[in-house]
Amino acid sequence: MVIRRLAAGDEDVLDRFLVRHADASMFLRSNARSLGLTDRGDPLQGSYVAAFDGAGRVTGAAAHYGNQMVVLQAPGAGAAAALAASAASESGRPVAGFIGPLDQVMAARDGLGMAARPTALASEEDLFALDIDRMQVPPPIADGRLECRAPAGGAEIEQARAWRASYEVEALGARPGAELDDSAARDVEASAARGDLWVLVDRRGGERGAMLSMTATTARMPDAVTIGGVYTPPELRGRGMGRAVVAGQLLGERRGGVRRAVLFTGRNNAAARRAYVSLGFRVVGDFGLILFAA
Repeated sequence: MVIRRLAAGDEDVLDRFLVRHADASMFLRSNARSLGLTDRGDPLQGSYVAAFDGAGRVTGAAAHYGNQMVVLQAPGAGAAAALAASAASESGRPVAGFIGPLDQVMAARDGLGMAARPTALASEEDLFALDIDRMQVPPPIADGRLECRAPAGGAEIEQARAWRASYEVEALGARPGAELDDSAARDVEASAARGDLWVLVDRRGGERGAMLSMTATTARMPDAVTIGGVYTPPELRGRGMGRAVVAGQLLGERRGGVRRAVLFTGRNNAAARRAYVSLGFRVVGDFGLILFAA
C-alpha cells in the first residue's frame, strides 16, 4: 500500500474509487466535487490522501477537513488507521472526530492512540438508503395539508437557528452556550444559502403557517443526497412530523433530478428508525460517528 496526498487533477481518480462505495462515501464525494481537493481551510475543504495498489488504483481514501473531522472510506486491514494518520499529518490540524463505516472509524481511533480520549458522542449507526421513486409518501404531504419548503423570511431562519442548536445538544452532545449558538447560526445560514435547508409548515395556517419540523441536505451529488439534522421540537413529536418533513424534502430533491437518498441514525434511536422505515428506507450498511469532547 502506497499512500500519497491528492491534489487538483486527482478528482476523477478519487471518484472512480468512491463511486464503488457510493452510499457510504457521500461526504467525501460531495465535498471533493463542490470544493475541490485543495485545502484552503474552509470547514468542508480538506487534505485528501489515498492508498494505491501496485497497479496504481485507489484502494482507500480519507480526508481531514477544516472542521477537524476525519472522514474515511478505507476498507482493508490497516488502511483506516494509516490513511487517517496521513490525512491528519498533511492537514496539521487537531482531530475533532471520525466519521465513516463503523469498523474503519474504530480502527482509525485506536490506530491514532485516541481510544481513551473523552467523547461528546460515540455512536454506532446504521446506514439507510432509499430510491426516492419507491418512497411511501405520508398522506399529509401527498394531499398538501403539510408543505416542505425553504425557510421564508428572518423569523423562520431565526427559529431554524434555535432548533439547530437544540439538535446539536440533543443529538451530538454539544455544550449549550453562546459559542454553540453562533456556530448553529452560521451552519443554518450557509445551508439556507445553498438551498439545502427545508422546513415543514401547515398550509392550513396560511402562506406563513407555523414551522413544525426541519431537515437539511448535508451532502449532494447530481443523483443522490444525504439527509441530516432532522429536528422536531419536543412538543410536536410523535405526530409524524419527522417522517413528513423528510418526505417533503425528498420530493423537492426529486424535482431537481435526485433519485437516491441516504441517511444514518443511531441504533438506539427507535423513533427515527420507525419513521425512516415507514418511508421505505432500508439498512444498507453501518456507520460510526465519534466526536471528541472539547
